[in-house]
Amino acid sequence: MIGFFHARAVAAVAAACLAAAACGDGRESATRSLALSECRLPKLAFAAQCGTLTVPENRMSPQGRQITLTVAVLPANTLNPRPDPLFILPGGPGQAATFLAPLAMQLTGVRKDRDIVLVDPRGTGRSSPLTCAAFAAAESLADIVEQDPVPRAAACAKELIDHGVDPAQYTTAAWIDDLDAVRAALGYAKVNLWGGSYGTRVALEYLRRHPDRVRSIVLDGVVAPSTIASFDVWPLRDKALDAILARCAELPACHAAHPDLPATMASIRDRLGSAGRDVPVIDPRTGETQTLHLTFDHVLGALQTLTYSPELSALIPETIARAKHDDYGPLLAATQLVTGNLAEQVNIALHYSVICTEDVPRVSPDAPRALAEARWQGLALRSLAVCDIWPHGRGPADAATPVTSETPVLILSGALDPVTPPANGDLVAKTLAHSRHLVAKGYGHIVSPHACAPRLIAAFIDDPTFASLPAACVAHFENSTAPLPWPDRLGPRG
Repeated sequence: MIGFFHARAVAAVAAACLAAAACGDGRESATRSLALSECRLPKLAFAAQCGTLTVPENRMSPQGRQITLTVAVLPANTLNPRPDPLFILPGGPGQAATFLAPLAMQLTGVRKDRDIVLVDPRGTGRSSPLTCAAFAAAESLADIVEQDPVPRAAACAKELIDHGVDPAQYTTAAWIDDLDAVRAALGYAKVNLWGGSYGTRVALEYLRRHPDRVRSIVLDGVVAPSTIASFDVWPLRDKALDAILARCAELPACHAAHPDLPATMASIRDRLGSAGRDVPVIDPRTGETQTLHLTFDHVLGALQTLTYSPELSALIPETIARAKHDDYGPLLAATQLVTGNLAEQVNIALHYSVICTEDVPRVSPDAPRALAEARWQGLALRSLAVCDIWPHGRGPADAATPVTSETPVLILSGALDPVTPPANGDLVAKTLAHSRHLVAKGYGHIVSPHACAPRLIAAFIDDPTFASLPAACVAHFENSTAPLPWPDRLGPRG
């Protein structure tokens, strides 16, 4: 269990620092302008220290609309913390950092002598969230399987604008400015960064803009600057799905139960038809039977979602077999394990503000024609169409170019990751002179919470020369294997 930094001790140390103008930890506490007080975060067993910082929504109009950033600090478990904290940068885009408090709680080796800082990106969580009725949490299965995002996006954009919000100001570049403002307000001269998924793009961009303020970086599930996140995801996830089907064919028990999964997929597509059809579905949350209009895109999108987790992807062969017989309950139930609280953790409006500014403009105009034979064409085109109606700005001209740096960077990739594969880590490592790329063979998207990874991260941040990385932990990830698939509902078998 993580130790507690008693509030009275914090107050006493702060008072002593102010009286002496400096403390032995090297942090210039007298320069801290952000007041913190005790608060509670989701799924965090102990109190954090929280505060708010007001910044302009549009820094080109500093006297215009102001927004509030929420900052949470998990204080180091020592009276003499090191001066460089760890900032945790969430994914999405659209995830709130405060929902990563459970990961921060696992990083006991970091917190032994460093603060951990969580900043909800503007537009998410408690940082002036972009809230609108159209993107309220789904209440029914019909809401969950709805596929055309454009009508809701249009309604949300109008609602935000009617309330004086400028969605075009909620971008990675704006968040970089916010992060540096928080760093300065907390009185930190340098920071360490952990970024997961889209958070890796933010970490690299912060390094590009403020290289002298970064001591070390951990990148987990790399989104390379050149990645078109909103578009590249579809063929990558489809490739991962094909790999899972191929693995089933290679394992005797799975192949015996499911001798031709691609043919089964084709049968499902044919049964649903080009326009889809009404099918009875048992709601896994209530046990009630509902009639839903399902298309093959619904099935494909749900299966792709399961590829994020090796444990859930092991269920794919049997869920496909059940769907062939119009039993879609297992597929929807498994999918909701991934997406069940998505609306709570990820702000969809912020997601659109980022990708419509930074990703979709880089999609080739010829892309729709090139997708003619792709089974995921409909999924991709509908997601791109949102940006035709969503207000967006323009990203920095160099944002898609490689980041070159001498700063130590530990790169983590799951070999089974369907959206940020190890190739992305290899790509960014080419211009990061002091980097090490560790590929976890049996893991999927985001490695950091698993097994001994928190100890690995702590060792690197303590000594970012890579010399102290625990060899047994490195070997565990490099030699790990994927879970066996479930050929039926009895359990995994090879």
